[in-house]
Amino acid sequence: MPTISPTYADIVDTQGGAGTVGKIVTWGPMANGDTGSPVPQNLVEFSDRSFQVEGTFGTGGALLVEGSNDKSNFRTVNNINGLAISITSAGIQQVTVVCAQQRPHVNAGDTTTSLTVTAVLRRMTR
Repeated sequence: MPTISPTYADIVDTQGGAGTVGKIVTWGPMANGDTGSPVPQNLVEFSDRSFQVEGTFGTGGALLVEGSNDKSNFRTVNNINGLAISITSAGIQQVTVVCAQQRPHVNAGDTTTSLTVTAVLRRMTR
């Protein structure tokens, strides 16, 4: 069960001069059993988040979005409806739980499971 390192890209406000207003974090491809390296604690100010999943889910494939405040025990976080985020087909879910760290975890699937996870992290306005 490998840990998949993400890539990061800035979302820059080119019109209003606000600088970096968000981050795009991408993990993939991810197979059944893989976890993503968590979004680091120093990005907690980018707390408005959504996770998009694309690819081949395989038989029973599912991606959980997990969070941790102690940086060692990760738990599944909830969407805007208060339900645990378990994505079983291509789509996007908004995360409403603010955690010190968040990561994707492919917890089901088969040998064909191959998912790419893209998170958008937006800086909350003050």
